[in-house]
Amino acid sequence: MFLGALVDTGVPLPVLKNGLKALGIKGYRLREQQVIRSSIRATKVDVDIQKGFTKPLSLATIKKTLTNSRLPDTIRTQALQTFQLIAEAEGTVHGKPLNRVHFHEVGVIDSLVDIVGTLLGFAYLNVTTVSCSPINLGSGTIATAHGLLPVPGPAVAQMAQGIPVFANGPAREFTTPTGMALMRTLTQDCRTLPPLTPQKVGYGAGTADPEGWPNVLRLFLGQEISASSVTSEPIVQLETNIDDMNPQLYDQMMTHLFEAGALDVTLTPTMMKRNRPGIIVSVLAWPQDLQALTTILLSETTTLGVRIQELTRTVALRHIQTVRLPGGLVHVKIADLGNGQMKVMPEYRDCLALAERTKQPIQVIIDLARQAFAQTHRAQKTSRSKKSTKFSQ
Repeated sequence: MFLGALVDTGVPLPVLKNGLKALGIKGYRLREQQVIRSSIRATKVDVDIQKGFTKPLSLATIKKTLTNSRLPDTIRTQALQTFQLIAEAEGTVHGKPLNRVHFHEVGVIDSLVDIVGTLLGFAYLNVTTVSCSPINLGSGTIATAHGLLPVPGPAVAQMAQGIPVFANGPAREFTTPTGMALMRTLTQDCRTLPPLTPQKVGYGAGTADPEGWPNVLRLFLGQEISASSVTSEPIVQLETNIDDMNPQLYDQMMTHLFEAGALDVTLTPTMMKRNRPGIIVSVLAWPQDLQALTTILLSETTTLGVRIQELTRTVALRHIQTVRLPGGLVHVKIADLGNGQMKVMPEYRDCLALAERTKQPIQVIIDLARQAFAQTHRAQKTSRSKKSTKFSQ
């Protein structure tokens, strides 16, 4: 569906075919066709497998294939990251170490072509920022090599952590492990359609054609709309005072509040009646999450009531950019303060994982991420006179 949407948006199929030759694999061919999905015309790109690998491939073998390829460095790094995400998710849900995770025979060619072809398509379009809407995972069950599994599949659910998701439409799988891994590698944020001026809109079709449901992936390619460096948005604040609760219980309470959509949760020491030490629990949230968060506070704490205030908060516009360091990728949050000023904040968890992997102090990784962003930012300012291209589902 990614390949179909990219071709529909303007990536010539011969360009993908030529770029994929750098992989050095054979046994497949790409085929393009126009189809109708619930009255919507879309492009469908099929990866016809003529001959698969003779045995399941391990992550190490796939890494070797990509490392030995003639792909551009950026594409190779992104492809390696995508397969790493899939392998880590599969290993976690099936209780296997990475060196024992294997990919299915025919599906390996399919996945290599899908993943590398998608990355090549984005590069051809000169996309600099990728955003996606909340992801429809589907529902029901699916037959796999591991037996009948719930939808979303365990690997998809594992990779979906931290990403807005939902389930709607017919009871079937709408997001595969390959698709979810690509979303994690490519996207800098996941929200409703960001401000942009569309130049092209493309539709990529899936194989399934459920009645009354357009099984397509829609892509918007356009120019980012300049905006103020700050924006205001309505939120709610929930507060309650507690002086008779076991402190050990606050950890689970906070975990459940964040899982239910809380934007922030803070605990503030205070003195209450009869000189009792207490805690003020404050929760910031979107208005639509008010009921669920109130229920958690009433059920998981000793409080008998919750104060609610409607607030407006002003926030700096921000986006996330990925930088490549020796050993892996790090997401960097960039906040626009206006007048050319910005705040650059490397993602702590990415830096921690890379520090553990490379055996370096985490502060060194944070500094390297800032330096890598600064170099990339200077290069982009020099090479581009136009606004950043914005690409969104």
